Amino acid sequence: MIETALTDLWYGFSVAFEPHNLMWCFLGVLVGNMVGVLPGMGPVATISILLPLTFGMKPVAAILMLAGVYYGAQYGGAICSILLNLPCHPPHAVTCLDGYPLTKQGKGGTALGITVIGSFIGASFGITEMIFLAPALVSVAMKFGPAEVCSLMLLGLLAGSTLARGSPLKGVAMTVLGLIIGIVGADIETGTPRLTFGLLELYDGVEIVALALGVFGIAEFMKSINQNVKFDTKYANVKVRDMWPSGADIRRSFFPWIRGTLIGSLCALIPGTGPTIASFVSYATEKKISRTPERFGNGAIEGVACPEASTHSSVQGDFIPTMSLGIPGDTVMALLLGALMIQGIVPGPQLISQHPDIFWGLIASFWIGNILLVILNVPMIGLWVKMLAVPYKYLYPSALFFVCIGVYGANNDMFQVGLTLFIGVFGYILLLLGFHPAPILLGFVLGPRFEENFRRAMLISRGDIWVFVDIKNHPISTVFVGLSALLIVAQVVLWLRRLRPGERAPRIAATPSQAEG
Repeated sequence: MIETALTDLWYGFSVAFEPHNLMWCFLGVLVGNMVGVLPGMGPVATISILLPLTFGMKPVAAILMLAGVYYGAQYGGAICSILLNLPCHPPHAVTCLDGYPLTKQGKGGTALGITVIGSFIGASFGITEMIFLAPALVSVAMKFGPAEVCSLMLLGLLAGSTLARGSPLKGVAMTVLGLIIGIVGADIETGTPRLTFGLLELYDGVEIVALALGVFGIAEFMKSINQNVKFDTKYANVKVRDMWPSGADIRRSFFPWIRGTLIGSLCALIPGTGPTIASFVSYATEKKISRTPERFGNGAIEGVACPEASTHSSVQGDFIPTMSLGIPGDTVMALLLGALMIQGIVPGPQLISQHPDIFWGLIASFWIGNILLVILNVPMIGLWVKMLAVPYKYLYPSALFFVCIGVYGANNDMFQVGLTLFIGVFGYILLLLGFHPAPILLGFVLGPRFEENFRRAMLISRGDIWVFVDIKNHPISTVFVGLSALLIVAQVVLWLRRLRPGERAPRIAATPSQAEG
């Protein structure tokens, strides 16, 4: 098995090192690093804007670029958290707790150096995990029937909506809304129009580009347009020589790197968790097992090493269920699946065998991209910090301009531009009401496949709904349904506990939603 994996990986490097693929990989990580520094942008909005660009690209180059934006943004986000106490993105909110105190102590460069090393360790483990675990998952998934696939998607939808930040009930509501938007258009089986409101333009359904750019482009920009924050950069003057950590710092960070990497890799295998939850869980774990927990929050180097390694391990591991099973664990993964479907590629267990250039080229590009990010981060710290001086009044109108160009260029249709604007305004209203729209995309991408497999299961079982919990003939499906039920029960129990008078949720658990909301 190891020999086969290494042979396939060698083939992947031959794909990734093709000049045009290498160029798009570099562009992806460069853009990702840049938007990671800018608050309010983030990988979701950036990938949404770049999605129309992939129409004219080859599938391998498109996925390499979009994936590079995702994991590249994690490197940029750590810079602002440590040097400016500014959590531009949720996974790095916990890094502020010890990163900024280290900066004020004159050790901001050391914290950045520890972050870069830990990020590379975590990412390397996540990539290695994908090399060996994804093909094993595929061999199991090939035995799945419609009932098993449907139950697995149900688990992914529930996990993605209930484990996300904010109210689980609101998350489920947004997922259901995504499922409804996913069925707009003519029914594939009968041709009957559904929820088209008599508009011929909706017979082909809602375009993922219009939905993504409306929800994560226009809505997020409208929410952030009034921000006028002045950043204190007096501690941000870091030179390259300051980033070399001492031997003592490396010794204190070694085991936190390992523990954070393992926690992140485990969280990546659970749909709906993602790097945010991984970073907070790893920080809480590290503080709990420390002999000197009082140091945390006052400049403990372990408080930077552990969550950053966990974040990057989780980010790379997120690709495992996405590429091998076709089940996205978060919004970015749903966008990447949408990019594959735009190229006419069906994500799922057959992706590795039918499109090995995409799968193994992507894995090889992870190694290349992470090395490029290490090279880019060290000498360009000053440039990334100066980018924060770009006024929002210039940043967002230019981004909206590219949103409109991208939507119109997708189909040369002004109706799609209007639809994107409508979705954006609706998404902004949802944000004001406390409904985060991220689960919408998860439901939209998985909805049509969920419906297709549900129909197949019903046809095979002749309408017997109990086929999903038939432990004799479909034990795997029964397990997935049981886990879904357990997840719902757990959320109800947590909700009842929060209703008890005098009890408060732990502060560390509330921070991700505060940081991102």
